[in-house]
Amino acid sequence: MSKGKSGAPEQLTDRLFATERNPEDFRFDASVARVFPDMIRRSVPGYTTIIPMIEVITEQYAQPGSHCYDLGCSLGASTLAMRHGIAHRDCTLVGVDSSSAMIERCEHYIALDDHELPVTLRCEDILETELSRASVTTLNFTLQFVPPEQRLALLTRIAEATLPGGALILSEKIRFESETEQDIQTRLHHEFKRANGYSDLEISQKRAAIEKVLIPETLAAHRDRLIQAGFDQVLVWYQCFNFVSILALKNR
Repeated sequence: MSKGKSGAPEQLTDRLFATERNPEDFRFDASVARVFPDMIRRSVPGYTTIIPMIEVITEQYAQPGSHCYDLGCSLGASTLAMRHGIAHRDCTLVGVDSSSAMIERCEHYIALDDHELPVTLRCEDILETELSRASVTTLNFTLQFVPPEQRLALLTRIAEATLPGGALILSEKIRFESETEQDIQTRLHHEFKRANGYSDLEISQKRAAIEKVLIPETLAAHRDRLIQAGFDQVLVWYQCFNFVSILALKNR
């Protein structure tokens, strides 16, 4: 793996869809891992706000002697935010991702971070991750890649593992019940990408590649499922266009 002068993995500009290519499903492989920081910053409105706020939320809800999980940790941005938000040194922080390319790069970022709280990284399917005594769990743009029929079971396991007073941070791309609103929000999202330097070809090709694996749902569907899973309170703490971040809480 190539590294920059700081010792961090080299970060490249996202040009994966800049030339015409055969349609294929989006995969979190090595090519995506290399450009992921640039890709997500230029593709997800509000991402640079959500990450530091995960630290703030974690600070409020992390409990002594508990476990904190970042499920679908990718390169560890939310893992590091959680790490800096945990004030209790007897907490356990676990980052999980099924992509070995992501985990490999994540290990380097974790090692470069000047913080004493250990982080355990696991390369495995989050549907199989054992969860227990959780005070804060993060699914930061992860659930949308889980098959819809498996989402309730995952959230139920998280809710059952969450301690009273604990929290789930769930960030997602959503769709809207109104076709008019859906069209407006989609257009604004595409304008956001254009403002960040993506061409119409890049926008079109990435959308074609990702639409089979990223299945968005309405905000109402997310709320209902979280309550059904066992959370007591569900609130939206952030939204920009068709991207939201939700806080789901267990009562004390």
